[in-house]
Amino acid sequence: MSSPARFIHSLWSLSLRLLTDPGYFTTLAALVILGDTVLTQLIIRFIPYTEIDWETYVYQLELYLKGERDYALITGPTGPIVYPAGHVYVHQLLYTLTNSGTSLWKAQEIYAALYLASLTLTAAVYKQAGGVPNWVMLLLPLSKRLHSIYVLRLFNDCWAVFAAQAAVLAFGRSWDALGIALLGCALSVKMCVLLYVPGLLVVLFKRHGFLSTVLHVLALGLTQLVIGAPFLLQYPWSYLKNSYEFSRVFLFKWTVNWRFLGEDLFLSPAWARGLLVAHVTTLALFGLFRWCRSDGGVWTVLNKGLRQPMNAPARVPLTADYVTTVLYTSNLIGVLFARSLHYQFYSWYAMQLPFLAWRTRYPVPVKLALLLAIEYAWNVYPSTSLSSGVLVGANAVLVLGIWFGYPEGRAPVYARTSKAD
Repeated sequence: MSSPARFIHSLWSLSLRLLTDPGYFTTLAALVILGDTVLTQLIIRFIPYTEIDWETYVYQLELYLKGERDYALITGPTGPIVYPAGHVYVHQLLYTLTNSGTSLWKAQEIYAALYLASLTLTAAVYKQAGGVPNWVMLLLPLSKRLHSIYVLRLFNDCWAVFAAQAAVLAFGRSWDALGIALLGCALSVKMCVLLYVPGLLVVLFKRHGFLSTVLHVLALGLTQLVIGAPFLLQYPWSYLKNSYEFSRVFLFKWTVNWRFLGEDLFLSPAWARGLLVAHVTTLALFGLFRWCRSDGGVWTVLNKGLRQPMNAPARVPLTADYVTTVLYTSNLIGVLFARSLHYQFYSWYAMQLPFLAWRTRYPVPVKLALLLAIEYAWNVYPSTSLSSGVLVGANAVLVLGIWFGYPEGRAPVYARTSKAD
């Protein structure tokens, strides 16, 4: 074989190993992150920034810096502040680093670093959990909308997503105290992080038992009290009402997911209640029939956990694969039944979608078609009846695929039954 032929053969073999050999996952992930670094810089350089909320964030922050602590009076060009105190602290740091919010270039570079850090965390989660082919990493940098959310729009969702991804990584490693702290930081920026909590309750209960689960939940609540203390000590009701408002009604013109319903039904309180019931029911079904199968069923887990509240009821180890699958699925179910999704909300689960697609039994072309359909829907502006229908349908098909696929991870460990149990 000639030298050029040997070189081509070696290059082909290396490419195959990069794409398929789990031992080369880190190498491929590093190359993907490097390539996305270049892509992100090109986006900043050649695509104009669009102002949406950054000026409002800065204006609100300046009111805080002047001493205002009443959330009802902290407003900006697009309305009052509606995020917990962590959002304020993040933008206080950004305010300092961006010349009082005037240097958009610096802000974009910070968000570019945040995007790449989130991508790195995602790669770490994928590697830790396993069950995803190396080449799937190549899909992560392809989202036009996700790059826009980070470096062309500067939405605060990105900070919550980063901390939540770090928390998922920690929970997968059984570093639950750290995971609670990180999830608390994420929750202090945006309430969307609550979507992980149902899945987290399952993980904590199976891993630690009833009493420890209660303590972990209390610790999560304590993080919100500590972070919000400067506001809670002076105007507690104003802070709680505005930063953790569950009754907010979104404008129909911004919805990405329910456009096909029409405005009257979209704004209907009955529709909102129906979505809540569907959300809770779907979570309950996964809890009852999918997330505890490897331990002999939910009643076995509950019976043992409640009879011995200080002991872990799980009969098999909770793998990173299981933990990540449950947490990501819990988040996806929340997205599916959200009262409304705005364009920046795509960041909540965009980097998790390939992982979730590979927790279904669909053929690879169907998995890719689902990912493409979801990306398409998030890139149609303004949304249409078709795009919103595609989004809801694809999200629903993905949830169903997980239900009939691998809801406890690709390689669940099943407990052996015995008379002693």
